[in-house]
Amino acid sequence: MELYGIKTCDTCRKALKALPNAELVDVSKTPVPDDLLDQALAQFGEKVLNTKSTTWRGLDDTERVKDPKTLLVAYPKLMKRPLIVADGTLYLGWAKDTQDALLG
Repeated sequence: MELYGIKTCDTCRKALKALPNAELVDVSKTPVPDDLLDQALAQFGEKVLNTKSTTWRGLDDTERVKDPKTLLVAYPKLMKRPLIVADGTLYLGWAKDTQDALLG
């Protein structure tokens, strides 16, 4: 199981603690693979963008209208975290539905 996020993110830390078999891939150091990013965007749409983040607030209007994939490649910290890959299934965030699915 892979957890794409940032090691300093509190939500990612909570998810890692609850999922001891998960391996953290820090997106600030290792970009999300292109095919995985495409799959996440196809499944979750623009929800993959964290529009409440400090990074988002720092973007000007000309940046914000760019394609979500372009933004996520340029600013990996814009991704809603964590993005979890478990047995080929993608989960976004660490809400109750994701916890229920993974912790059962």
